Amino acid sequence: MADATEPAATDPAAPVVRWAITGVGLAMAVYHLWTAFFGPPDALAFRATHLGFALVLGALILPATGKALPDRPGLVALLLGAAGLAACAYPALSTDYIYNRFIYIDPLRPADWVLGVVMFVVLLETTRRAVGWALPVTALVFLVYGFTRPNVDAAVMMEQLYLSTEGIFGIPTSVSATYVMLFILFGALVERTGTGRLFMEFALSLTGHTAGGPAKVAIVTSGLFGTVSGSAVANVMTTGAFTIPMMQRIGYRPAFAGAVESVASTGGQIMPPIMGAAAFIMAEFLGVSYLTIATYALLPALLFYLAVFMAVHFEAKRQGLVGLPRSECPPLVGVLRARGHLFLPLAIVIGVLLSGYSAPFAALCGIASAVPTALLRAETRQFVNLGMIVEALVTGARNTVTVALACGCAGIVIGVITQTGLGLDFTGLVIAAARETLVIALLLTMAAGIVLGMGMPTAPAYIVQVALLVPALVQLGVAIEAAHMFVFYFAILSAITPPVALAVYAAVAISRGGMWTSSVEALKLGATGYVIPFMFVFGPGLLMIGSPIAIVGTAATAMIGVVCLAAGLIGYAFAELAAWRRLLLLAAALSLINPGIVTDLVGLACMAVALLPSLLASRARASTERPG
Repeated sequence: MADATEPAATDPAAPVVRWAITGVGLAMAVYHLWTAFFGPPDALAFRATHLGFALVLGALILPATGKALPDRPGLVALLLGAAGLAACAYPALSTDYIYNRFIYIDPLRPADWVLGVVMFVVLLETTRRAVGWALPVTALVFLVYGFTRPNVDAAVMMEQLYLSTEGIFGIPTSVSATYVMLFILFGALVERTGTGRLFMEFALSLTGHTAGGPAKVAIVTSGLFGTVSGSAVANVMTTGAFTIPMMQRIGYRPAFAGAVESVASTGGQIMPPIMGAAAFIMAEFLGVSYLTIATYALLPALLFYLAVFMAVHFEAKRQGLVGLPRSECPPLVGVLRARGHLFLPLAIVIGVLLSGYSAPFAALCGIASAVPTALLRAETRQFVNLGMIVEALVTGARNTVTVALACGCAGIVIGVITQTGLGLDFTGLVIAAARETLVIALLLTMAAGIVLGMGMPTAPAYIVQVALLVPALVQLGVAIEAAHMFVFYFAILSAITPPVALAVYAAVAISRGGMWTSSVEALKLGATGYVIPFMFVFGPGLLMIGSPIAIVGTAATAMIGVVCLAAGLIGYAFAELAAWRRLLLLAAALSLINPGIVTDLVGLACMAVALLPSLLASRARASTERPG
């Protein structure tokens, strides 16, 4: 009897399935490139087509139970794909009927009801296969609430969720189709042309030889790669396979090595120019350009990475860890000569955005430049062939499936909240629970964001918070930009927050460090990320909002504050720090993080008391050790 674990060698259907996946993925990629260049069709038809592709491709590639994917999708998967295609094709092909009827007045046709129910079932089940139970169960609860609420007609709810651009085919799905798909295709193309190796060698040449060099390489590489991938877990599995063994080789503990990679990879979603899918959704919700969102995110992201970088440096100094031999670190000039041209597509994306063009156009320009750029040098020309291009496009389509499904499911939640007025009720509950105290409301929102993010991808976790929590923060006086960025941060930080720290899980699979030990180390390294959102709520200068003097002053004190925080948590700065000095540094960090003349002076005083003796002792020791 054939081994059940090895169907690929004997199953004649396997090549057919692979060809089907390639065909659907390639068709999806080409369709979105075509519409990006020539302009999309009607909004409802475009979004329905996008989700239809995702449902069909998801049925082919997503396993039913989370185990290894079989080569032959089961009958249920095929039925899911066919039903999802029919449910999405109906609104896409019936736009005349949908737009010419009196919404909420004309009765629904039987086909509207049947295919609407099919849409709910297929979307929830395919999303479960993609991201687990949390998001589809949440959407199902909202569905039941929406259809059973006494003052809401079921037909009206069905129209809202299925036959309009206010539910499943709402803003989240629009962003997935218009922005995210193109940037994921861009990331897949540049990765296939050797950009990942460029990032690694570039980071090695800059920081590999310094104290604790491999950890700093992990930070630089993951930060660069994360701006392209937009996924913490994918980032860990891609760059961590190289950086974690390098860190362990020079003496970093397995738990610390895994924590460095998971925190650095998580930060990629907040680092411009590309960030993650939720950033594009934020631009739509706020009605601003994506470049504006990137501007908001820049200073907080730099602070986050500065804190992680300094924490790694202090840990290396504390343990006496050196960097890699210079012979193992490629020279910067050589790296740039061989592969530096691969930075060009990223530079083009940034340049197009800065020129005032839309994010989809910038992504399209980046995609168009990826292959010609790789052809410029022999070192990268070897990667370019028709097979590579097809593989990159199919990979980009596959990587979009999870985002598209999550956005469609989140659209159910948004549609129910909009139609029932639940958002206003929830705002009242949050304000009542916080007793109209902003700090308590922020803490409640932080907890909710982390919990939501533990079970959902960043984009739907952010979307749910925008509907339920952001209005309460705005009503309590928080600037709307800061409120959105606040919930955005905590949706992302759930990736390193136990007990469901997915990025840490991915890193532990490589480092073999303990899960809880690695999680604690990740919390220490990423501590600044939990503080930064409070910083820009109380000091919007960090979001580039306000006068130039205020922005520079806030940024300067915040930079000093996050370095103090890193030193206090690690217990080293110039020398080992006693417990009372660490506490003083933590107090200095919190004081400097809170904008204001008095708090800044208090913070600087605490920092001076904590560090001045160590600094003087370090200089005296260096002078006695200096020859002559």
